[in-house]
Amino acid sequence: MAVFTPVSLAQARAFLLGYDIGRPVSLTAIAEGVENTNYRLDTVRDGVARRFVLTLFEGRTDAASLPFCLGLTAHLAGRGFSCPMPIEDRTGQWLGRLNGRAAAVIEWKTGAWLRAPGEADQAAAGAVLAQLHLAAADFPLRRANPVGPAAWRRLADRCAEGVARASDMDRGLLKQVEAGLARLGDPFTDDLPGGAIHADYFPDNVLFEDGAVSAVIDFYFGCDGAFAYDLAIALSAWGFDAEGRAQPQALAAFQRGYEAVRPLSPVERAALPRLGEAAALRFTATRLHDRIFHDPANLVTPKDPAVFLRRLDHWRAVEPA
Repeated sequence: MAVFTPVSLAQARAFLLGYDIGRPVSLTAIAEGVENTNYRLDTVRDGVARRFVLTLFEGRTDAASLPFCLGLTAHLAGRGFSCPMPIEDRTGQWLGRLNGRAAAVIEWKTGAWLRAPGEADQAAAGAVLAQLHLAAADFPLRRANPVGPAAWRRLADRCAEGVARASDMDRGLLKQVEAGLARLGDPFTDDLPGGAIHADYFPDNVLFEDGAVSAVIDFYFGCDGAFAYDLAIALSAWGFDAEGRAQPQALAAFQRGYEAVRPLSPVERAALPRLGEAAALRFTATRLHDRIFHDPANLVTPKDPAVFLRRLDHWRAVEPA
């Protein structure tokens, strides 16, 4: 989460006249993440305090994809999966326009993401990802991966165009990304089991409360894809330290939790290292682009691409011959 588009309380109040959620009393910027503008929205209705998230969609979030993303969360919530329900306005719509951006009001979920998850937390998060895959099995909408191999190529080309503003370190990272893309090619040629996936299942998108997962949030990279790729993204997010070094016990705990709910097939297990390499390149490319083209006026801190690129060493080391 982040803030790119400023919104005043008066502007929010005008927008929220279209909703039956009470009178807005405060609007607080949420300065985590890198994609969309998010505010904590507090309202009062009939003397009862309520809390929501007001999201303005920016950057890579294509407005045409939002019915898929919001529909997926509504579908999952309807199946009893713990994720925030999008709030309909008075006309039954999830989306409106605020300050030139598509905007939505989302249910607030309690809990906090874990900066230092233990093995039990890793296993719990893995199990919930598998539950997500099973609960989404009959979701009818479709969305191609917005950050698939073609997007990686475009991001690398754009970074090359901006090389004059890049540091020596970022130039070196770009060379490694180019080499990785050439080596990997298209990693999604296998006919692996799949369906709707989260595609951004990082610790800061999984909330915990009282020792258990309380909610999964931020489905805006959600798309159709292989379940094993979603698992590879999650393992790459949860199973490495702050410097990008593999943590074998964390990796094992997360995958153990996942397979306790949805066991992998032998083909999926064999494909996992290659898909992990794809995940490492995908997030390195987006982070490198965001750092090279960072606007310091935005209330957001770009994430370090180098620590994600280091994950390639692990995935290549465990790849089957």
